[in-house]
Amino acid sequence: MHPKHETVHCERCKAPFECKANSFTKCQCSTVQLTLNETQYVSENYDGCLCADCLLVLQQEYKVMMGINS
Repeated sequence: MHPKHETVHCERCKAPFECKANSFTKCQCSTVQLTLNETQYVSENYDGCLCADCLLVLQQEYKVMMGINS
């Protein structure tokens, strides 16, 4: 039996995770709430899927770069 969703590797850290792009609200990446500017920052640096851990790191990186306190 095949898994319902594709297993992909995070473009940043190479960790495997189950991509649920066709069920976005159930995908692990949907747990990270990015602003429009944070989303743009991520998309300027990466083309593929990223794991939630890397999205959190990049969100913090963006905030530090912009001088935004969490």
